Amino acid sequence: MRNERIYHHPGRYWQAEADQHVLCQLCPRHCRMGPGQRGFCYIRQNVAGQMMLTSYGRSSGFCVDPIEKKPLNHFYPGHAVFSFGTAGCNLGCKFCQNWDISKARDMDRLADFASPERIAESAAQLGCKAVAFTYNDPVIFLEYAVDTAAACREHRLSTIAVSAGYITDQARPEFYKAMDAANIDLKAFSERFYRKLTSSHLQPVLDTLEYIAKETEVWLEITTLLIPGENDSDSELHAMAEWIAEHLGPHVPLHFSAFHPDYKLMDRPATPHATLLRARQIALSKGLHFVYVGNVHDRSASSTYCPNCQSLLIERDWYQLGLYHLDETGHCQSCSTPIPGHWASKKADWGRKRLPVFLNPTL
Repeated sequence: MRNERIYHHPGRYWQAEADQHVLCQLCPRHCRMGPGQRGFCYIRQNVAGQMMLTSYGRSSGFCVDPIEKKPLNHFYPGHAVFSFGTAGCNLGCKFCQNWDISKARDMDRLADFASPERIAESAAQLGCKAVAFTYNDPVIFLEYAVDTAAACREHRLSTIAVSAGYITDQARPEFYKAMDAANIDLKAFSERFYRKLTSSHLQPVLDTLEYIAKETEVWLEITTLLIPGENDSDSELHAMAEWIAEHLGPHVPLHFSAFHPDYKLMDRPATPHATLLRARQIALSKGLHFVYVGNVHDRSASSTYCPNCQSLLIERDWYQLGLYHLDETGHCQSCSTPIPGHWASKKADWGRKRLPVFLNPTL
């Protein structure tokens, strides 16, 4: 018989209410759940008047892949990262590119089991630089992510959150204290977009971005998936770039990624390459130093350049690194300008490889 390991781990950030109801305070949805009910994210549940995380120790899969795929271009380029996620999500994006995981309501999708210690040990044995919480949003499995991050530090592994940043003021400090780097998905720069296409709100995401940039040591990068006719207007792109420059700083890398029709947004065309380049040029014109395009093959617009002398610093062909003109302390070899980020003492070259990992194949 199949070994069903479903772990109900005590959750944090909630309060008890009358009639054994609970109010979740982890994300801005503030789901109110009666006995047995689950929150919007699906993996947080009221069990006998207590908040429980139902996916602790269970994953939709493990994989070693390039750090540039998160995407992070200024955090140990070229290194391998141990990546995993669970199921569920606290946003309702109609364009979700990982909808089979984030929208899952079948817990059998969580087919692999691993304790935080097992994950850290495996990542170290495989020669990874970091562990990334990704595929679905790690905010909703905060307890599992934080415990795994603690285990990673025992093995001198960095931790990475790939998240939409939809988290409350109460939970934000604990979550990001456990992270070394984050890529935040800034889905658009309008409340209309967030309400219509994600069933959420913009301001909490902006609050998270400012918190990371101003209150933590977490390395921050931002990704925006450009959807034709929804968030790609010149006016919105100008406003977003201006806000990033003013509130976060021109050194924060920004990635514009190409959309492809998926999930419930099949009536939009894929993002033209020219749209990505237009967005990149707008962001550069507003003073941002490091702006990239993704989900398309563009060696030039995916590479890193010195903001001072414009020398090519890191050449990228998809996730494969080419020329590498940073010294071991992260300075431009041509003009000695310091380049913001985290850099290894020598170039790494994991490349485009993707290595599935099975930690518990008998589950």
